[in-house]
Amino acid sequence: MKHYIIVKFTEGTDVRALAGPVREIFEETLKIPGIHDLAVRTSNSDRANRYDLMIILDMEKEALAAYDVSEPHLRWKKEYGDRIEKKAIFDCDE
Repeated sequence: MKHYIIVKFTEGTDVRALAGPVREIFEETLKIPGIHDLAVRTSNSDRANRYDLMIILDMEKEALAAYDVSEPHLRWKKEYGDRIEKKAIFDCDE
């Protein structure tokens, strides 16, 4: 399955500067059994009604529960949660 995390950060956040550190956190999720691949993308648009960052995890459906309680997921929420204006989470089969 694909697990998408699509984020709009608070105004003034330097999204390009955050992309690398966010990727480093999520690279740790690749150690979780059933998580196979990771992509982190920044938006190419500066329009106010667009989201800023998208994280895509390719995983087995059964890995989602382990991911939810994993150290990288909790660290992401702790370190970046207060900078997030809104987010969308979307899971789908390929």
